Amino acid sequence: MKILLVYPSYPKTYWSFYYALKFISKKASFPPLGLMTVAAILPQEWEKRLIDMNVTSLKDSDIIWADYIFISGMAIQKESARTVINKCKVLEKKIVAGGPLFTCDYDEYKDVDHLVLNEGELTLPQFINDLKQGKAKHIYSTDKLADIETTPAPLWDIIDLKKYATMSIQYSRGCPFSCDFCNITSLYGHVPRTKGAAQLISELEALHRTGWRGGVFLVDDNFIGNKKKLKEEILPAVIDWMSIKKYPFSFMTEASINLSDDEELMNMMVQAGFITVFIGIETTNDDSLVECNKHQNKNRDLIACVRKIQKSGLQVQAGFIVGFDNDNVKVFDRLVGFIQESGIAAAMVGLLNAPKGTTLYQRLAGEGRLLKDISGDNTDFTMNFIPKMNYETLLNGYKKIINTIYSPKRYYERVLVFLKEYKPVKRNIQHFHFSYVTAFLKSIIRLGIIESERYYYWKLFFWSLFRKPRLFPTAITLTIYGFHFRKIYEGFSPEVAPN
Repeated sequence: MKILLVYPSYPKTYWSFYYALKFISKKASFPPLGLMTVAAILPQEWEKRLIDMNVTSLKDSDIIWADYIFISGMAIQKESARTVINKCKVLEKKIVAGGPLFTCDYDEYKDVDHLVLNEGELTLPQFINDLKQGKAKHIYSTDKLADIETTPAPLWDIIDLKKYATMSIQYSRGCPFSCDFCNITSLYGHVPRTKGAAQLISELEALHRTGWRGGVFLVDDNFIGNKKKLKEEILPAVIDWMSIKKYPFSFMTEASINLSDDEELMNMMVQAGFITVFIGIETTNDDSLVECNKHQNKNRDLIACVRKIQKSGLQVQAGFIVGFDNDNVKVFDRLVGFIQESGIAAAMVGLLNAPKGTTLYQRLAGEGRLLKDISGDNTDFTMNFIPKMNYETLLNGYKKIINTIYSPKRYYERVLVFLKEYKPVKRNIQHFHFSYVTAFLKSIIRLGIIESERYYYWKLFFWSLFRKPRLFPTAITLTIYGFHFRKIYEGFSPEVAPN
């Protein structure tokens, strides 16, 4: 059996880092971990190829070669996925689809031959067994959750690692919180399911054997969902392994703001090689936090929480949202003030949207306020429901936030705030790449000479070089990120008001 696994392309978005990747000559930020894991579940004797359309084009000859086309993706890849499906139909090839996009919107894909939904560890073996017996069904689904201690390691040899900026692995699934705009718990449950230390170390060993040295993203929706296991089992094992291997990787992940409450956990994460955490801060308005059921963020000095995490040695990236029913016109200036004071350079601010399967979606449907499906990109000036605030006022306020926080002056001010607070650990890391040198030189040419931000670039350049030379590479990286963020927002035209 010949299997072609296809990962649809992303549009140019905030988290695609499309413009930043050009500085290091990479094609994509992360590999398609889900499809690489699917490839490991498929029978070993089947011949497999993977086409990631973010790093290479999908040719008719690739499709013609295969007996079945396996496709997976997320909501933001919907347009590209539809193009792939149509092309496969023209070439009369059987399609097998799964992943979040198809699990949430399976009713839109009646023309797909086989929909293997929910968690592949459970539904994919059923499909494979039926396929071998010649009786494969149209839909495979389950309301059960997989034991991810049985999940095989991804097949690293099915991709070209050199095309990617960062590798990905998974330690856990699920989140203990219930934010009403988030579909993670409807997809993966409230109780975090985790891998054991031996399993995680085995995956790190496998990645290490490929020769990869550099960033590794733990794609968990909330890495600290089970703090006890992290502190007693997982992090001690990772700390020992990283020390023995002389720190070949630097880790990044997602976590909730209550990470700041646990100094021991933060210190252990830093010892294990973590350098960045993404945190959903969402809003500084307590009424909006109650509205969206994000109680873990309520009644906190959020600035103090961010600074504690930064001072521990972890860079904070964060998500923010405007458009809650309890938001008023003061929210825009307050959010700008918070972002600037916190020193969060990578601050993604988006308009509220309601994905299918969320409590928010159900509430808005009951109120008759839903308009359409989400685009999958909450920074593209679109909303899929009618907000309480006047839409024009909301959109203008959102535009004001974006135009302010990503203007060169304010962005570079924020980077400086961060660098003054940030206290990374000192260690000899062995993953130097020549691409770092080329990125540095390109930043000088593009940001220091060509772009209008050159005054701010050189000011930060010399400040970090002479005041905090150990953070100089971080400073240059953040200048490149800022360039990407500005380019992304340059291309968007706000939609007309919903009705």
